[in-house]
Amino acid sequence: MIDEKIRKFENWHILLWLLKDMCWVMDFKLFGTIMIVPTIIVALWITFMARKTPSELVHNIAVVCWICANSIWMLGEFHCNDCTRFEASIFFFSGLGVLFVYYSYRLIEKLR
Repeated sequence: MIDEKIRKFENWHILLWLLKDMCWVMDFKLFGTIMIVPTIIVALWITFMARKTPSELVHNIAVVCWICANSIWMLGEFHCNDCTRFEASIFFFSGLGVLFVYYSYRLIEKLR
């Protein structure tokens, strides 16, 4: 069960993430770039706080990977004519990889 303290951080995290992405869409380069830092810090904090529950930990690691990928992609669009898609895809696939390994393990354990 998710702790109420973690839930509050998740709600703040959603606000930060939406602000970052809104800046991306609105082409607010400076504020969007600044918003990367608190968004990732809060995602890492949530991941740390959820570390005792394997499912929560794995899903939060995937979220951190997603935000990193999303931020790298945004920076590429802002500062170098969309030149960071490959680097962003590494983080996207890392997040998917973490989830794939977790669910594969769960499936194997269930089948035993």
